[in-house]
Amino acid sequence: MRPSSRPVLAAAARRGVAPVAARPAPWTAALALLVALAAAVTALLLTAAPASAHNALRSTDPADGSTVEAAPAQVTLTFDQAALELGSEVVVTAEDGTVVSAGPVQLADTSVVQPLAEDRPAGAYRVDWRVTSADGHPISGTFAFTATTPVGPAAASAADATTTAPTTAPTEEAQTATPTAEAATTSATDEPTEDAAGAGEAAGTDGGPGRGGPWLPILLIVAVIVTVFTVATLRRRRRRGDREGGSGEGTGAGPSGGGPTAG
Repeated sequence: MRPSSRPVLAAAARRGVAPVAARPAPWTAALALLVALAAAVTALLLTAAPASAHNALRSTDPADGSTVEAAPAQVTLTFDQAALELGSEVVVTAEDGTVVSAGPVQLADTSVVQPLAEDRPAGAYRVDWRVTSADGHPISGTFAFTATTPVGPAAASAADATTTAPTTAPTEEAQTATPTAEAATTSATDEPTEDAAGAGEAAGTDGGPGRGGPWLPILLIVAVIVTVFTVATLRRRRRRGDREGGSGEGTGAGPSGGGPTAG
């Protein structure tokens, strides 16, 4: 309570009038509300902006859980954003444990393509993928599909041998054909394993650069400018109210102080 208002309250108490409790200034509540709102918006932007930069898997070819006649020559994963080549890896494994992914992944717009080996047996396939998002954070997942028939040179050789198999004992040429096909299958499956292992080491040791959205600093600056402008406006109104209130109190104190003199 201000000293100048004490005689007024004392005179009101002598006349039996209850003093009116001082109400808080309206600008104080408005300022507190604006500060809380700016803090909430800033926290929301800081937590939501990094998460929105992560890629999300949209579709795969073959589709997850689907059954195809033969395993395709490549597996395609489509995301909502373009991925980074560094650290991205796709490993395709056949039902017998053979890794049929061949070479590194290939990036095309928002798609990640993994070529497969020439010999692709029938059965269930498992696809383990790990992709580096545009902001540098890796994401990973797994899906599966099934092939009903084998494909590749080894499968063609096995089909020809079954069709032309004689009823008598096999000749020397037929006996030497099987080891040759097995050697081709082994060489075709060993190389993708080394490539997949090298890609895994690159993914574990390297990381892509982070990228942040350019709109986050702009929103923060706008929020600060609005808050400062509002606070300055409220302070000017408070000062004007204080000057008007001071002049009113001085006018009211004259009759109260002059009453005893006149008596």
